[in-house]
Amino acid sequence: MNEILPLMKGAAARTTEVVRAVGDDQLGLPTPCSDFDVKALLNHLEWVASLFESVAAGGPFVPPKQDYTGDFPERVERMLAVYERPEAWEGVSEAMGGLPRPVLANMALTDLVAHGWDLSRATGLDYEVDDETAATLVAFCAQMAPMGRERGAFGPEVRVPDDAPALDRFLGIIGRDPAWKP
Repeated sequence: MNEILPLMKGAAARTTEVVRAVGDDQLGLPTPCSDFDVKALLNHLEWVASLFESVAAGGPFVPPKQDYTGDFPERVERMLAVYERPEAWEGVSEAMGGLPRPVLANMALTDLVAHGWDLSRATGLDYEVDDETAATLVAFCAQMAPMGRERGAFGPEVRVPDDAPALDRFLGIIGRDPAWKP
């Protein structure tokens, strides 16, 4: 198995904790991901889990879904189950423009951590990211930033000090302000 899988499992567990703690009264709150309020971000996370489940299994691109269903924990478990298979790490995904499948796993990790953090900031819930995961994301996103910005996945870089914690540097690379508050 790829060394990213344990990081994905940890991020999925932490993000799932936040998702489960979000109250109905918080669904309309703004998030650091300016395109989404909390409900739309939860819907986006559900779609992300289904998308990466499909492409990791060699399936098609799954278009974004329109309605929030509240089943992120189940979707992310299905996604992780696909990544347990060795073939999920081999070859490229035609559905994702020929990107190598390990790159897709890193993209899934990026989404899980970024949006878990987004939800935690919006709702005031705790969200911890271990140093290994944060450092992995800094390295990956620093390489992917030009393409991420070109495709609209990352915003303009937010400058953070070079000696800032790895999580803050990751957030800055993808266009989040680590000091964001509602």
